[in-house]
Amino acid sequence: MSTVNNPVTPRDAASLIVYRTSRNGTEVFMGRRYKKARFQPDVYVFPGGMIERCDHIARAGGPLDKTLTAKLAVAGSHRRAQALALAAIRETFEETGLIVGVPGDIGPSSNEAWSSYRDLGLAPALAKLGYLGRAITPSAQSIRFHARFFYVDASEITGDITPNGELEDLQWVAVDNPKNLSMMKITLFMLETLMDRLGGAGKKSPFIYFRNGKPRTIYQ
Repeated sequence: MSTVNNPVTPRDAASLIVYRTSRNGTEVFMGRRYKKARFQPDVYVFPGGMIERCDHIARAGGPLDKTLTAKLAVAGSHRRAQALALAAIRETFEETGLIVGVPGDIGPSSNEAWSSYRDLGLAPALAKLGYLGRAITPSAQSIRFHARFFYVDASEITGDITPNGELEDLQWVAVDNPKNLSMMKITLFMLETLMDRLGGAGKKSPFIYFRNGKPRTIYQ
C-alpha cells in the first residue's frame, strides 16, 4: 500500500481531448469509466491510458512539435515525447474508434490498434496535436499516474465511434454545461485550460502536483 514515506511510482500516461464547436458552444468527447475500474470508477474522462512499448516503435506520419519536448518532463528525449503523444492517439482509437491519422506507414508493430492503422494505410498525425499540460496523482494514492494532456480539433478526426468497454456512455459534452456529470478536479481544470487556450490566452502549460497533500500548480 502506498504511504507518504513510500509512495507508488507514477506511471506515464496520456490523454487526448477531442473538441469541436457547435451550436452548443465548445464540446469535448468524453466517456464514463466503468463502475468496476480500479482507478476512479464511474467518472467521465477523456480517452487515454498508459504508455506502452509499442508506442516507442510505431512510426508517426510526421513529427511532434519539438518545442513540446521540454514541457513533457521526458529528460529532453523527443523520442519519448512522441511516444506519449502516440499513446494518447492509440488509446483514443482503442477506447472510442476515433482516428487521428494521415496517409503513411505505421511500421511492423503487432499491436492491434497500430495494426488497424496499417490496414487503413494510415500513420498517427502527431503534428495535429496541441499540448495542454500534465498532472501527477497524489502520493498517498495506491494507483498513480503522470498524465499528459493533448488536444485536437475534431475536424482532424476520422473513424466511427466504436466503444470497447473501457469507457461507457461516449458522448459530446458541452464545456459550459456538463450536465452535472461526475468528473475529477483535474478533468475540470484541463477543460478550463482548453477554453483559455482556444480563446488565445494561457499559452503556458500547467503542471499540477501535490505537496503535503495540497495541490500546487506551476506553468511552463
